[in-house]
Amino acid sequence: MAWNIGANDLANAMGTSVGSKALTINQVIVLAGILEFSGAVFFGKRVTTTVAKGIVPIELLDQHLITIGAFSSILIAGVWITLATLYRLPVSTTHSIVGAVLGFGLALVLRGSLALSSIKWGTLLNIVASWIISPIAGAFFAFTIFFLIRRFILERAEEIGRVEKIFAYLQVASASYVAFAHGSNDVANAVGPVAAALGLFGTEIPRWLLAIGGLGIVIGLSTWGYRVIETVGERITTLTPTRGFSAEFGTASTVLICSSL
Repeated sequence: MAWNIGANDLANAMGTSVGSKALTINQVIVLAGILEFSGAVFFGKRVTTTVAKGIVPIELLDQHLITIGAFSSILIAGVWITLATLYRLPVSTTHSIVGAVLGFGLALVLRGSLALSSIKWGTLLNIVASWIISPIAGAFFAFTIFFLIRRFILERAEEIGRVEKIFAYLQVASASYVAFAHGSNDVANAVGPVAAALGLFGTEIPRWLLAIGGLGIVIGLSTWGYRVIETVGERITTLTPTRGFSAEFGTASTVLICSSL
């Protein structure tokens, strides 16, 4: 699952850097690898706890059911994301794993092992609300940043090319911001179910588990990430460093804010 996140979701987030020609794919792999891993290890605990026990009340279940559910959730989400990556389609790993975990919970309800009211619908509602809010917030941040850049820099600049060259360097910083924020949030999609399967839902998520998830994400980006990077960076719209910087900064700000909630 972590490999899939790197191959699709992280590649999705980093595609703008390649599309604007601020970074090459190899540079993205190195930069994102270091910062994605750091974000996962040092800030990945909060969201991991939500995925592990915030949707289905696993404390009410036998450990063997938890293990089966965790394996099933990771397997089905992983297969779907692999197929999406194969066809170069950027998808959300968060949507995929949350849907899979919910499906596991509903299967338990049908089996009679869990009451429908036991599923944590309030938490699920908050997650779904974040899916609605995050693209709006990301668009707002990116629009505001680019509006300010255009109004106070581009429209007053004598050499637009020189400004874009400067922002190509700034986009290295925004790409780093994206990678760190992404690691802090999306590592949970891989290690949350694993934490539940290992019986860690009653304790603090260990850093070694977050580190394994971060490493898997980095490997996914370095092996298959180019497929989705090409789609996002080159096949949707024409990107310049100023546009790419705005998009990345808006993305990272939204992810970090939502991760801390």
